[in-house]
Amino acid sequence: MFDAVISNLTEMFSYSFLVRAVIVGALVSICAALLGVSLVLKRYSMIGDGLSHVGFGALALATALNAAPLSISIPVVLAAAVLLLRLGEKSLVKGDAAIALFSTSSLALGVLIISRTTGMNTDVCNYLFGSILSTNKNDVYLSIALSVAVIVLFLLFYHKLFAVTFDEMFTSACGVKANAYTMLIACLTAITIVLGMRMAGAMLISALIIFPALTAMRVFKHFRTVTLCAVIVSIFCFFTGIVISYIYSTPAGASVVLMNITAFALFHLIKLIISKRSYIKL
Repeated sequence: MFDAVISNLTEMFSYSFLVRAVIVGALVSICAALLGVSLVLKRYSMIGDGLSHVGFGALALATALNAAPLSISIPVVLAAAVLLLRLGEKSLVKGDAAIALFSTSSLALGVLIISRTTGMNTDVCNYLFGSILSTNKNDVYLSIALSVAVIVLFLLFYHKLFAVTFDEMFTSACGVKANAYTMLIACLTAITIVLGMRMAGAMLISALIIFPALTAMRVFKHFRTVTLCAVIVSIFCFFTGIVISYIYSTPAGASVVLMNITAFALFHLIKLIISKRSYIKL
């Protein structure tokens, strides 16, 4: 069995397009895990779902205009992220209601645009449910550049993002521009959402942001260890999901999400075992 796995891996990595897909997917998984911890702790988890639907609408528009998908979707989703935060700050529309407003409107608009132009073809299914292997070379190189930029910015402003995540009001009182760093989190999330849509699709990308963070929080409690664990879990689940997808010809995005669900269940079981042992000792 071990020899069969090695043989499949060797065959898998003999294809250059698969190697590019794995590199992009691993970088997006790291970005999603890093930002997911802050989003979950700040109760912004569903912003990923809302922005993914905005991304679908933007991709539908790009398809209708025969434009490069990322050139349209990235600025549109970034603008939506900024607008969502502005609406929440001014209390014009409450956070969850604003996300629902954006997500349903964008999804409906995307479906309407596509139905009037190309029709519900394979590209639409790729945007909804993901198809990382359909990414062209230009998108791959741009995805790598943007993923690296997201990781570098997160590491560069790590301490500020940590402070904003736990106490935005106290951070502002200390003279730090908390709103600017909250906006940075939203913008980095928007970029990650757009990059990850090819891997998991508009319907599943939010799971890649939420699950690794929640999984790590089952066992670890400190921000740094939770973040590191989330990154490791995210990369492991992505790689395992891609291998399963290749061997059994299953959808890549769904396979990766299924591995994240499995990891969450496993970590929850570990938490229960640890809690039970602690109770017995007491």
